[in-house]
Amino acid sequence: MDNRRLGQAVPLQFEDFVLDADRRELRRAGALIPVEPQVFDVINYLLHERARVVTKDDLFDAVWNGRIVSESTLTTRINAARRALNDSGEEQRLIRTIARKGFRFVGLVHSAPAAEPASDEPGAAAAERPAIAVLPFTNMSGDPEQEYFSDGISEDLITALSKLRWFLVIARNSSFIYKGKSVHMREIADALGVRYVVEGSVRKSGSRVRITAQLNDAVTGSHIWAERYDRALADVFAVQDEITEHIVSNIEPHLYAAENFRAQRKAPDNLDAWDLVMRALGHYWRVTRADNLVAQALLEKAISIDPAYGQALGVLATSYMFTAHMGWMDMAAAMPLAESAALAAIRADSEDPWAHHALGHVYLFAHRFDDSLAEFEVALGLNPNFALAQGFYGLSLSYSGRWQDAERAARRALRLSPRDPYAAVYSGILAWARFLAGDYEAAIRLSREALRQRSDFVGAHRVLTAAAAMAGHLDLARDALRDCRRAQPNISLEWIARHMPIKGDADREHYLEGFRRAGLDRAGGKAGPLH
Repeated sequence: MDNRRLGQAVPLQFEDFVLDADRRELRRAGALIPVEPQVFDVINYLLHERARVVTKDDLFDAVWNGRIVSESTLTTRINAARRALNDSGEEQRLIRTIARKGFRFVGLVHSAPAAEPASDEPGAAAAERPAIAVLPFTNMSGDPEQEYFSDGISEDLITALSKLRWFLVIARNSSFIYKGKSVHMREIADALGVRYVVEGSVRKSGSRVRITAQLNDAVTGSHIWAERYDRALADVFAVQDEITEHIVSNIEPHLYAAENFRAQRKAPDNLDAWDLVMRALGHYWRVTRADNLVAQALLEKAISIDPAYGQALGVLATSYMFTAHMGWMDMAAAMPLAESAALAAIRADSEDPWAHHALGHVYLFAHRFDDSLAEFEVALGLNPNFALAQGFYGLSLSYSGRWQDAERAARRALRLSPRDPYAAVYSGILAWARFLAGDYEAAIRLSREALRQRSDFVGAHRVLTAAAAMAGHLDLARDALRDCRRAQPNISLEWIARHMPIKGDADREHYLEGFRRAGLDRAGGKAGPLH
């Protein structure tokens, strides 16, 4: 949510609550109230728009940036907002539902002085995470009026990086004290207690803008990543949002890689829980059966050190579900393990997107489609740049019969992380969506692209088989089925009907018909000659 568009960041007080949008804090009688980011955004938006009735579309646009989400997700966030404010749907003391129109904040509101962080900050959980500071981007345009744009880039990066939760991000008020000052980076790192520093510049010329960004290791003084962006400045906010998304999606994997490199340099006896998780991620992203087994062992060791390590539990749950999805582990065995780990992660840290992503995956294969979509939407609300969750949200949408929405989600995943090891999976999800749409040629092309990237991706083998048969390319269908059997020896019409979580009967029958035409029988053998 873009607080600049609200035009105000002054702390607001109502009853014994204080909401500070700049710090993203909600307090009651001085005590910090834990609130999920989307719930905070709902409260913040309703507060700032309290002079009018806010429609559901207003909230979808402001909190979800116009993304399509279910009304049940909005209802869940409104209920959570009321609980955070000690309100309820029956009482509606602060958030009132206006029948057939929307919602309105009806409490008495006035400005409050900004407060210093109280002693109940979750410092212990943050201590193990390395810290990162985003310095104010330098305005090189020679136009003081462009300061708002360069500051806006920096502020948006702070907000977006904060949603990653793997790294402690220094608040704006601390990093912005270096605005316009020439200070050595090591001095800044020591003063702020950070390991990494992001810096950059903005140069506007006519109708175009050039933005540079750089990620630095403040301890060694080395550059980890740098990029330059040239854009037409037609819509300031649109450009700002796009550049923020690009920078964050590039910074995140480089931070993981840097931390993994640090962990690899430590002796095994000196590894703590954080180091073990970083090593695990290094294996997990290689997307092989052997690497996933190594990642699971490292994650289990991290959890044995810290049983309430939410991020370790969330990644472990995700790994269980992915190994089962790829056919490397029995789904019936994987699901209870994944669900247990995901729920434990949410109990430890309800704002961990990996946990909600894993639970969305579990619910999908349990045929709890609405619950699956809701969990993926929570994960994306917590981290909108989470490409993996975006891709598997597309999978859940497609299995739910919403292939148009699935396409948009999968394409966004590819845009966020085009060189991701999971890019083959995202292409496979696009292929499945095109198959559901009856566009068999596109499904064939996208399946082949997925298999070009990962020849062992069984989902792409399955879609290629069915699409080729439905398109009448029977020789291709025969070859694809042979390759599919190599990747998944137990493939059969019965297996597809029982294990593929396809919500609609017509969609399931459509898929099965493709395999029948390809020559697959109920038990997995050939049904007979192709005609």
